[in-house]
Amino acid sequence: MARRAGSADLPLHNGRVPVWLAQRMAKLGAVIAEAIILHYGRDEFLQRLAHPFWFQSFGAVMGMDWHSSGITTSVIGALKRGLAPRAGELGLHVCGGRGTHSRQTPHELVAIGQRIGFDGDALAKASRLVAKVDSAAVQDGFDLYLHGFIVADDAKWVVVQQGMNGDTRTARRYHWQSEGLASFVDAPHAAIDGENQGMIVNLTDHRAAPSRARQLDLLKDLGPDRVVDEIARIEGKAIDVAPPEAPLLPHLVMPAHHDVRPSDVILRRLHGALAAAADRGPDDFAELLLVPGVGARTVRSLAMVAEVVHGAPCRFADPARFSLAHGGKDRHPYPVPTKVYDQTIAVLKAAVNQAKLGNDERLAALKRLDTQARQLERVVTGPSLPAHIAEEFERSHDYGGRSVFGWEPAPDARDKARSTRQAHE
Repeated sequence: MARRAGSADLPLHNGRVPVWLAQRMAKLGAVIAEAIILHYGRDEFLQRLAHPFWFQSFGAVMGMDWHSSGITTSVIGALKRGLAPRAGELGLHVCGGRGTHSRQTPHELVAIGQRIGFDGDALAKASRLVAKVDSAAVQDGFDLYLHGFIVADDAKWVVVQQGMNGDTRTARRYHWQSEGLASFVDAPHAAIDGENQGMIVNLTDHRAAPSRARQLDLLKDLGPDRVVDEIARIEGKAIDVAPPEAPLLPHLVMPAHHDVRPSDVILRRLHGALAAAADRGPDDFAELLLVPGVGARTVRSLAMVAEVVHGAPCRFADPARFSLAHGGKDRHPYPVPTKVYDQTIAVLKAAVNQAKLGNDERLAALKRLDTQARQLERVVTGPSLPAHIAEEFERSHDYGGRSVFGWEPAPDARDKARSTRQAHE
């Protein structure tokens, strides 16, 4: 049993994740996964990965470009690297990836199946079918180039794959999960995300069942040569097999602009997280706050990470908000605060390790932080988004701010460089 769970449309970006960020993403992604599994179980983590809004927020909180197609590649890669050493403990395996890595997915599944004891050949077939559905049965103008297959020891799985449209410079991400899929060819998708780009061919729609059956009849009764003649006869006549009134699946469309704008963020939720960090931090993270300069700021990041761990699906309608935890590699909304990022990883690792030993007080503190944020967001106010971002830029050097353009200079050096540029303009 499996189904399509959702999809997302994203601006198509080139480039690579720098090593200094990729290493941190692997660590943070893995420890967030462990925290979710400890709290809610492995099935819940798979369901999160199958939700396009949560997946985008997950990538944004890890410092990846908040709206970019690169989130898909980087999150799958980070989980593959970060969870590999924990595969035996968590019973979770990440296969595939981009390009040549995607084509290795069936071989990886067979090898894991032989080692763990599930039917790897059946899952390899499922991997191929999922790819075929999104490349052939649904012809929407996007050519697949990434296929990630996350499978548990009990053979439950999630697929996240992505295609690109070179003409529109956009990417489309498709999410599948094994729970609830009765057929690979009859309404398998739990969600598809994307902007309306005109009529498409969707042979997986329920109402396309007669079309699918007739195609098989044509091949059986007429043979391929007669089928070609039949196509020529009806050429120019469009058959709408996916009427516009078909029910929509969870649908995420990310904007093209790089900067994080007020319209991209539900501000009351940001204010709730900031207020909860200030209110709960001194009680729950006293030792952390002894670290000069970054302690209170780290608790603010932890408040957003806590929501990624504990939040319901409706909480992720604004993935851009989660980029305010650790910035972005392209300086949007601001450079990645590496000192804060490392502290976040350290706190989460310590909490998870203590929970494994039976002491879940530190993980419980994160849950209290999230609960407090939801309560406070109804009543508190705070700085405007531009003011919040400006403050982060001002402190960026102190927080170890870094981007693909290098380390952030101290304010004096930055102002001097700006003045020099203006003088030469």
